[in-house]
Amino acid sequence: MKNLNLRLVLVMAALSVIACSKDAAINETLPEENVVVVEQREALTPEQINAKINETIAQRIEFEWKNMDAHMIWSAAVHGDNIITVGFGADENDFTKENSNAGSIKDQLLSNIAKNENVSAQKTANVLIEEDDQLNIIDVKVENLATVEDLLRQDGVRYVEPSGYRYWLHEATPESGAGCGFDGESLNSGDYRTIAPGAKVPWTFDVHNIPDAWNYSTGAGIGIGVIDTGLTPNNSLMNGSFNDGYSSGRYRQRYGLYVDSWWPWSSNTDGPNDRCGHGTSMAAAATAPRNNDGMPVGVAYNANLISYRGTKNVLLDGYHEKKGVANSLKALGNRSDVRIISMSIGNIFSENRIKDAIRYANNRGKLIFAAGGTSTTFTNFVGVIFPANMSETVAVTGVTDANYYEECDICHKGSKIDFTVVMQRNGNGNRTMPVLGYYNGQTDYVGGSSVATATTAGIAALVWSRHPSWTKEQVLNRLKQSADFYPNKNSQYGYGNINALQAVQ
Repeated sequence: MKNLNLRLVLVMAALSVIACSKDAAINETLPEENVVVVEQREALTPEQINAKINETIAQRIEFEWKNMDAHMIWSAAVHGDNIITVGFGADENDFTKENSNAGSIKDQLLSNIAKNENVSAQKTANVLIEEDDQLNIIDVKVENLATVEDLLRQDGVRYVEPSGYRYWLHEATPESGAGCGFDGESLNSGDYRTIAPGAKVPWTFDVHNIPDAWNYSTGAGIGIGVIDTGLTPNNSLMNGSFNDGYSSGRYRQRYGLYVDSWWPWSSNTDGPNDRCGHGTSMAAAATAPRNNDGMPVGVAYNANLISYRGTKNVLLDGYHEKKGVANSLKALGNRSDVRIISMSIGNIFSENRIKDAIRYANNRGKLIFAAGGTSTTFTNFVGVIFPANMSETVAVTGVTDANYYEECDICHKGSKIDFTVVMQRNGNGNRTMPVLGYYNGQTDYVGGSSVATATTAGIAALVWSRHPSWTKEQVLNRLKQSADFYPNKNSQYGYGNINALQAVQ
């Protein structure tokens, strides 16, 4: 099955991290005032690093780089182009340049890094790869273990992460495709019904009373930002014919902030086009027009769509993917016309650059939906993935249409899930949700927590369009009040399935 978010395959053998091996003392003769004595140990191998990550997750403990020692962080940096991302600030809440006086902290950190890297004070800029324009973050080139050790001791350092390290590149059995695919699939006649002016309504919409909710709201005036792999240029209904049939008076915009390069200094993005297929499916599920071409309609078919290509695929792995997603979050956070952000992407462990960017967008009133996780095997072992496990995001997962709650074959569940969406038949071939395809005249099926997230983002747009003066807290509360388990929260499925009709009434 394709277009599934985060097909995570964990190797859960009894792995243990091999202790560091040789110690080699390196003595440098420097001017006396700049003497740096470095004990440069041998770096862990990628296999050893991944083993530690897997071991932590296997113990039901969230893996975070801040809990790792200097040797682990430095070893990962060695295998990740020597890139270290440093978050700085007066405290944990001092993460944005707005109203911050952390400039002096940054200057001192760069000076210390240059000293430990044996770079002269006049060439401090040689260690700086990039300084974020809105967040208190710097990316630096670090080759010496002593530099990481010193950073972890410094006041004003919020985190130190090897942002160039690629977990999935080194995993023993990486997941092929990572949610990508362009081939469509013909729809079974039992999986949709046709409504005026000729659009197909996915069977999942009726389960959530979405068509009935359209009598009150269709999402008009609300901007949905989709951060994913981009948007197809090859389906007119998501481009020039975005206003087709009963969809009118809205706009669609495409941006590309992902840099497809192994070179960390590269800043040339590869454009807004979807080169995976996943982003197109998510944008279509949320906003595809109520067309007269016999194609599937989206939940909020009169909402505005702002698509950002922030990542290559659904697995946030690598320096440029993390930057692309973070930059997309900042851009959407700064837009007054965007109220909702949908992210059907993630990873099995957190990335603090993206955390800071999510906090940035959240503080600007954005309602951020994130996929709880989708895997082809070990479905529930990881639990709710990042960034859905953050308190600033709304976590969504998929369930079947059984008369009891049961996660889809490949969906994650857990205590941090907020809502569920029915997106898989219980039996009948386990068919999933029909969506508009990548090419003109093409349809497809999409499942997992990915499409559940995009669907929920669309329902939120219906509510916000009905009550445009509401805050995000009011919209979220209405979603909760319209869900199965409210006022309680299920330990695995959150507030459960949302009744869209009830939410907009």
